[in-house]
Amino acid sequence: MSPREAILALNLLPSFGPVRITRLLEAFGDAQSVLSAPEKSLLRVDGIGPETAKVINRWQDHADPAKELAEAKQRGITIVTREDPSYPQHLLQVYDAPILLYVWGEIIPRDKHAISVVGSRRATTYGINATRKLTYQLAHAGFTIVSGLARGIDTAAHESALAAKGRTIAIVGSGLARLYPPENLALAEKIAEGNGAVISEFPLHKAPDKQTFPMRNRIVAAWCQSLLVTECPAWSGSLITANLATEYGKPVFAVPGPIDKPSSAGCNQLIRDGATLVSDASHIIDDMGELPFSRAELPLTETRAEPDLPPEEAAVLAAMPAGDELTVNTLIEVTGLPSSAVTAALFKLELRRLVRPLPGFRFMRR
Repeated sequence: MSPREAILALNLLPSFGPVRITRLLEAFGDAQSVLSAPEKSLLRVDGIGPETAKVINRWQDHADPAKELAEAKQRGITIVTREDPSYPQHLLQVYDAPILLYVWGEIIPRDKHAISVVGSRRATTYGINATRKLTYQLAHAGFTIVSGLARGIDTAAHESALAAKGRTIAIVGSGLARLYPPENLALAEKIAEGNGAVISEFPLHKAPDKQTFPMRNRIVAAWCQSLLVTECPAWSGSLITANLATEYGKPVFAVPGPIDKPSSAGCNQLIRDGATLVSDASHIIDDMGELPFSRAELPLTETRAEPDLPPEEAAVLAAMPAGDELTVNTLIEVTGLPSSAVTAALFKLELRRLVRPLPGFRFMRR
């Protein structure tokens, strides 16, 4: 049995989570040694009782790693372990990091520049629109958008990242052969076809349940550089994800909502508890300090110096003397461009960190 098959076998055993498997690996050195260890030795490991030891000794009755590997290959799914270079380094920083990941699609180095977006499954029009706006801006700026492929806010986040021609990672609370919710299969396929990856730590045919979703949420919280909650009620699982992100030392941002709407009570509470209020992607980008790269694939230092801008962006920037605060209407008059072209150019210049938005729809050159 290969080391990969052995670690896969451990992950296939019923009721074996990452914490218990990690303890076994620390005690015996590798997965092959765990599977071949005598019962007396297994019982010396914290958290391993007689029943658990029997499951390990008879692991062939519960797991068929060769079959799992063959089916994953047939489905175009890669299995990534903690030892693989493509395993996300952010996840290794948490004590209950997944033992392995089933990856449908591809994880690439730029996916470490990620922002997780979470919110209610029963999203309102307000929440969907806020998610679409912010996620589009963040994906356009170069950040990978991480979410859970659930209905509502998650779906809006993934779709907006794709619309911005950005990357998105979907972390699911089921096996990839039992994708949930099933109506998002087409969205998952689009993500996997060169736009990101659909990822699970669960065996291929694991059905979703009350335990798998909280486990999924910890990956969403751990993967990102910061977490954005766009809409959720006071009892939402998104608040658990936000609390996990805080425990992991990640900044949490929240979109405020109407005080008389239960659908926004969770976000408003997060802001009261210290989350940063956000109504535009620039608030997140400014707080994080830098963009991963420009949409033109230029290094950040080059973009900040003398960027080669498209004509409309160059015209708007040239119309903004250093130190002056100009309104959109003034820029329309000075440049002679249509209002739609000016606002689009200002948005792109803001993402390049060349202009700064100010209250009253005014802008200043950085």
